[in-house]
Amino acid sequence: MKNRILPSFILSLAFAILPVSAKVKVAASIPDLASIASYVGGDQVEVFSIAKANANPHFVEVLPSYMIKVSRVAVFLKAGLALDQWADAIIEGSRNGKLAIVDCSNGIEVLDKPTGKVDASQGDVHPLGNPHYWLDPSNGAVLADNIAAALAKEDPGHADLFKANAGKFKEESAKRVLAWKAKLAPLNGVAIITYHSSWVYFAKAFGMRIVGMVEPYPGIPPTAKHLQELVDGIKADKAGILIQEPYFAGDDPKFLARQTGIKVFRFTPSCEGTGAGDYWKHFDGMVASLASGGGTP
Repeated sequence: MKNRILPSFILSLAFAILPVSAKVKVAASIPDLASIASYVGGDQVEVFSIAKANANPHFVEVLPSYMIKVSRVAVFLKAGLALDQWADAIIEGSRNGKLAIVDCSNGIEVLDKPTGKVDASQGDVHPLGNPHYWLDPSNGAVLADNIAAALAKEDPGHADLFKANAGKFKEESAKRVLAWKAKLAPLNGVAIITYHSSWVYFAKAFGMRIVGMVEPYPGIPPTAKHLQELVDGIKADKAGILIQEPYFAGDDPKFLARQTGIKVFRFTPSCEGTGAGDYWKHFDGMVASLASGGGTP
C-alpha cells in the first residue's frame, strides 16, 4: 500500500512545484488606465491605480507607500500631457530600474494646445494640451492599443492574447459609443458650462458646446465679477447644464443655479474602479444621468 501511495504523492508534489507563469504587475496613474489594462491583460495582469476617482488627478500626495508598491511592478501607465507629473517622484522614489514607463497619451488627438506663451497668469494651463483625453470614450481604443503593446513587451508569450483582448475592447467600445451618442442625441449642439476644463473631450464626443467655465482660468477660483458674467452668459446662450467635479466646492455652482435655473451634474472625471468594465460603467452612469435630465437645480 505504501509503495502505491508514495509515487502518487511524489507526482502530485512535482506538479505543485512546477513554475507558474507570473502575472505582469501594472501600476496606473488614474483608474481609467487601470480599468482598460485589466481588460486587455485579463488573467495575466495585476493592476492598481494610484489616484482615486473622487480626488483631483492633478494633485496627488506622494507617499512612501506608493513608492514601495511601484518598486514591485513591471509597468507604470502614465496619463501624460503633464497631468500626472506627481508620478515622476513616485517612480524615482521606487528605485525600480526595470520599470517600463508608458505614456498612454501617445497617438491621442490632443485638444486645446496653447498657441502662444504660457505663464502662471493663465492658471494651470497645460503647455502640451488638455490632458483629460480619456473622457472621449473613442480614445479608449488608442489606450487599449498602447497598453497591449506595453504588456506584450513585458510578456511576449501572451502578446497574441493582449492584442486580441485589445481588439475585443475596441469592438465593444465602438458599439457602446454609438449607443451613448444615441441616448444623448437630444443634447447635440446644446450649450453647457463646466467647472474645470476636464470636460472638453467629453463635450466634443457628444456634440455639446462649452460656453463658459466656473473657473476663469484652470485652477483659479472665480471672482464675483466672473460669476455675474457667467450668469449673463448662461441666460444668453440658454445653457441648461453645468458639469462639476465633486472635489470642487459647490457654492459657486449653487449660486449659478439659483440665478439661472441651470442644473448641476456632479461627475468624477475618472471611473470609480479598476475592473475590466469600470471604464464603460463610468460613461453608462454619466450618459444615463444627462439623458434623464437629472442633476441638482
